[in-house]
Amino acid sequence: MKAIIVAAGPGSRLKPFTDDRPKCLLDIGGRTILQRAIDALRQNGIVEIAVVRGYRGEMISYTGITYYENPDYSSTNLLESLFRAECEMDGGFVVSYADILYGGDIVAKLISRPEDIVLVVDVGWSHRYRGRDQHPVSEAELVRVENGRVAAIGKGVVEPGEAHGEFIGLARFSSSGAEAMKAAYNEVLNERPGAPFQRASSLKTAYLNDMLQELVDRGHMVTTVDIDGGWIEIDTPQDLEEARRRFAV
Repeated sequence: MKAIIVAAGPGSRLKPFTDDRPKCLLDIGGRTILQRAIDALRQNGIVEIAVVRGYRGEMISYTGITYYENPDYSSTNLLESLFRAECEMDGGFVVSYADILYGGDIVAKLISRPEDIVLVVDVGWSHRYRGRDQHPVSEAELVRVENGRVAAIGKGVVEPGEAHGEFIGLARFSSSGAEAMKAAYNEVLNERPGAPFQRASSLKTAYLNDMLQELVDRGHMVTTVDIDGGWIEIDTPQDLEEARRRFAV
C-alpha cells in the first residue's frame, strides 16, 4: 500500500510560526508533524510514501520519500494538491493531511477495513472543541452517517447535532475507490473546470471533502472507521500549544 501526504498549504493561521517553514515541519516533542505521520505509516508497512510540497517546499527533504510539487498552492486548494500525485493513486492508497498528529494504531484500524473508501472519523469530536476558540466548530469537517454509510460531509454541511463525528483528514482508497475518484475528478476537469464544484467555487479551490461528497452523490459507498480521540489537528497557535503540551519531550 502507498500513501500520499498533502503538505502544500502555507499554514497562514499558524503565523508567525510558519513565517519561515511549512507547518508540517513544526516541532512537536522532538519530531516534526510530518515525521510523526511518516513514522505512523511506516509502522504499518506503508513504505511507498509521496509528499506533495508547495509553500517553502524545498525545506521538506526526508529520505525515502517521493516528492510532487504544487507551485500554485496560493491559488489552489487541497484537492488540486492531492492530484499533483495522481499517478501514485493506482492500486489504492492512504491519503493524509499534513497538519494532523496520529499514531500507528489509527493507521492500523484504517488499513484493516475492506471497503473501497474509508474515512477515519472521531466520534468524540465535540468535547475537543471546548475552549478551542481559534478554530470554531464551523470549521470542522463533520460527517453524517445513514445506514452505515456516509451521507454528507464537509464544513457547514452537517449540523453538529446530526454529526456522527469529525473527519480527521486520514482516509483509505482501494484500487476501485481510487479509480472512482480519478474518474470523477477528470470528468469535472474536462467538462466544467471553472464551474462551482460542490461547495467550492471551482475544482481548483476544492477540498478533499468536496470530492468525497461528490462520490457520495454519485452513489459510491463511503464508510467510516470510528475513533475517539488519539489525534490532534494543528491549525492555530492554540492547537500548537496543546500539541506541544501533550507531546512534550
